Amino acid sequence: MNTIAVNKSFDVATVRKDFPILNVEVHGNPLVYFDNAATTQKPQQVIDTLNDYYRRYNSNVHRGVHYLSQVATDAYEEARLKVSKLLNASSSAEIIFTRGTTESINLIAFSFGEVFIHEGDEIIISTIEHHSNIVPWQLLCQRKKAVLKVIPVLDNGVLDLEAYRGLFSEHTKLVAVGHISNALGTVNPIAEMIATAHAHQVPVLIDGAQGLPHGKVDVQSLDCDFYCFSGHKMYGPTGIGGFYGRMSLLEQMPPYQSGGEMIQDVSFACTTFNEVPYKFEAGTPNIADAIGLATAIEYLEKVGWDAIAKYEQELLRYATEKLTLEGGITIIGTAPDKASLISFLIDGVHPLDAGTIIDHFGIAIRTGNHCAQPLMDRFGITGTIRASFAFYNTFEEIDRLMAAIRKVKQMFL
Repeated sequence: MNTIAVNKSFDVATVRKDFPILNVEVHGNPLVYFDNAATTQKPQQVIDTLNDYYRRYNSNVHRGVHYLSQVATDAYEEARLKVSKLLNASSSAEIIFTRGTTESINLIAFSFGEVFIHEGDEIIISTIEHHSNIVPWQLLCQRKKAVLKVIPVLDNGVLDLEAYRGLFSEHTKLVAVGHISNALGTVNPIAEMIATAHAHQVPVLIDGAQGLPHGKVDVQSLDCDFYCFSGHKMYGPTGIGGFYGRMSLLEQMPPYQSGGEMIQDVSFACTTFNEVPYKFEAGTPNIADAIGLATAIEYLEKVGWDAIAKYEQELLRYATEKLTLEGGITIIGTAPDKASLISFLIDGVHPLDAGTIIDHFGIAIRTGNHCAQPLMDRFGITGTIRASFAFYNTFEEIDRLMAAIRKVKQMFL
């Protein structure tokens, strides 16, 4: 008997009509998609935008004088402006388009690192980072003979802020930390962490791959120096994302790649680079998907950021209570402030085995280390089962997950 009180005021039925993939059947069952931390599904409006671009005004941008090029350029730059307004950047020129968060972090690690990181300098990251916010800094430290320092994590999945404050020294040159853990759902207190770093005159990069999908971000209020994001995590196309960068830093950073668009003047003697943001966008950009990202942002604004956040928290609470009441399940990461994501283990069952069986019920969940292997090592496990929820998910779908989990337990225990 269900004794958990839920607020079903959010009109999820109407929202679900916008996502055609939710009508798909998997193994003879209606799809339940709980892998939203990996990538989100796309509303019909985004799909239509991509189709419209390729059918009506496909053209290269910026340098063309013909009509189609001008239309494409306007739409592409409007997408940059849309992202700028979403993040409350002081200028759209502070928005650099990339393929996503991973490329954004790599770009910054290379370009910022070339200018600001030297032998003996220190970079601070955390134990709960995605590999994409670990490996680029390791490579930078190897190139520059710098030192990587790591914020420990407490048993509940919360970063040890006292230890964080103790990591700073006169050699600290950057803090790179995630907004939300993709493996645990922990929402890091990034405003406090940024303030601590700035008190030491240290800039901060925020990996926002999991942060931006769950609510608006104000980079001016946060006072962060870089904020990276991926479009496909926020209901937009794959292959598009970017980052906000503080203009004073962007102007000092060298280009990451070279070629067309990022140049102002070329001769065999020397090359003069274009202004920001174009200095960092070599070659033909991902025009269609940038425009699709703008549509995704418009869609999220129409649904309502506050309504999305409230409903996702209701899903999280419902799933957490269901899993806790079930017994024989261990939740990994019990931070008091979490996004709509749960990592857990079924006692005595390997996550891969559980995920394979759950898939046969038409339920998409993620198993493994979630590209957070050092975090798994910290908890002494090889991986978890991860269910991550979006605003098109339902309480009934969580009930279906629980029924599948019971079937797993019956088969193995």
